[in-house]
Amino acid sequence: MAIEVCVKAATGAPEVLGDCPFSQRILLTLEEKKIPYKTHLINLDSKPEWFLEVNPEGKVPSIKFDEKWISDSDVIVGIIEDKYPEPSLTTPPEFASVGSKIFPKFVAFLKSKDANDGSEQALLDELKALDEHLKSHGPYVNGETITAVDLSLAPKLYHVKVALGHFKKWTVPESLTHVHNYMKLLFSRESFEKTKSVKEEYVIAGWAPKVNNA
Repeated sequence: MAIEVCVKAATGAPEVLGDCPFSQRILLTLEEKKIPYKTHLINLDSKPEWFLEVNPEGKVPSIKFDEKWISDSDVIVGIIEDKYPEPSLTTPPEFASVGSKIFPKFVAFLKSKDANDGSEQALLDELKALDEHLKSHGPYVNGETITAVDLSLAPKLYHVKVALGHFKKWTVPESLTHVHNYMKLLFSRESFEKTKSVKEEYVIAGWAPKVNNA
């Protein structure tokens, strides 16, 4: 029986899979484990009544386990791993936080209106730290095998690439060769192709209000 999962619909296109990196993380996990699932696309500008009844906070991603809806991506990934241990996506504890500061630093830089506020350098520092880690342990965070930490980072790095490319004309420096190889590896996986928002425009539309109102 397919697992039911609620994920964000695209901004301005409610019938199309959206750009939420946390929603994509859950879909990636289900795809990598080959677990059948049924997707409900939730228009965050007009959430359906049934969704608010089962999930009063209206948060995505949300997934149904044992007749109960759960909507914290960290918790969801943990439950999936417990219920479907094969293939294992467990990340060794010492690597679990690798790259964890990249997304908040990216958001700060994306919203920044001041070129001298240090937000670009803060993001670069995190990307350099990831590059150093991958240089020693790659090609994935834990070597040859993809794990949960990679599935969390993949959508976030995609947003770094697409949103900063569009709004700031900024790209990850070529000198960070291990990060570039890592992104290529992640973005070319079948699971990523199947779960990303179909057009980069949807990622851009999702960020536009936050950038313009920052």
